[in-house]
Amino acid sequence: MDSMSRRSVLAAAAVAAPFVGRVARAQADWPTRPVRFVIPFTAGGAGDTAARAVGQKLGEILGQNIVIENRTGGNAVVAANVVLQAPRDGYTYLWDAANQITNPVLVRDLPFDYRTSFVPVSLLALFPQVLAVKTDFPAHTLAEFIEVAKRRPGTITCGTPPTAGMGHLALELFQKLAGIRLVHTGYRGGADAARDITAGHIDSILLTSSTVRGPVQAGKARVLAVTSAQRIAALPDVPTFAEQGFPGYEMDDWNGLYAPAGAPREMLPRLQRAIAEATRDPAVLARMAPLGTVLVGAGADEFASFLERKRTVIEQLIRDVGITLG
Repeated sequence: MDSMSRRSVLAAAAVAAPFVGRVARAQADWPTRPVRFVIPFTAGGAGDTAARAVGQKLGEILGQNIVIENRTGGNAVVAANVVLQAPRDGYTYLWDAANQITNPVLVRDLPFDYRTSFVPVSLLALFPQVLAVKTDFPAHTLAEFIEVAKRRPGTITCGTPPTAGMGHLALELFQKLAGIRLVHTGYRGGADAARDITAGHIDSILLTSSTVRGPVQAGKARVLAVTSAQRIAALPDVPTFAEQGFPGYEMDDWNGLYAPAGAPREMLPRLQRAIAEATRDPAVLARMAPLGTVLVGAGADEFASFLERKRTVIEQLIRDVGITLG
């Protein structure tokens, strides 16, 4: 290398050194104050419970509190806007569900573009869903349920939370594949649907396994099938839809963490490592397993690939069956 080339390399290194130093310090120092996770769910639901369980352990790992802020409304658009309007300093994140995929198809005049406004950080958890019937419903298997539905088309009621949510989408896909037509009722939350099946006001429900625990334990409902690819620890004796004649059927709900675009990314590797550690923690796993929640903690690349796969299926399903928000 000639002297001029050496001088160029040294000059470039001198310019880069302060930047590299700042990045290293930012990673080492972050976080220096509480970190906020804004979630679009009501307190006590599956997503809220997972956020608080993971957030508590995450706070211990990072040495700062994780503040869980429930901002419901607007089909999760309110929570997203809160994050986008906050300072983009690496201290405010969106903990969201399938809204990142469904809202662009369902919500008119969105004030932002999800794909360019948010950066995937981590796939946090999967929430297997279940099809359950009230105890006096004349079916004990999925095949029997389909048989009854075909004998009584357009009369059997099924509730999901909410309209156009993953429960509704799972129900629509099931109806399409099984060749049946049920009467769908959209609820604001899973607890409302659970209360109605407990009271016998509705024939069936399709919602997360954690939310159905109450009616099942009270002897007011029984589970016929789970939407996950494999059986779940919380309901080991309940077969999947795939096992019961619908190969490839997999319609779990999920939660992931997103950073607003334009926020500094230097701290993301540390955050992702901490999330992976928190979602593997034995105490957190023990808390979530009985609810049927499957903690994942996958990194940004894996999460982005997951979203693309789901986007292809979900966008087409919404269009095929004509789901709208009213």
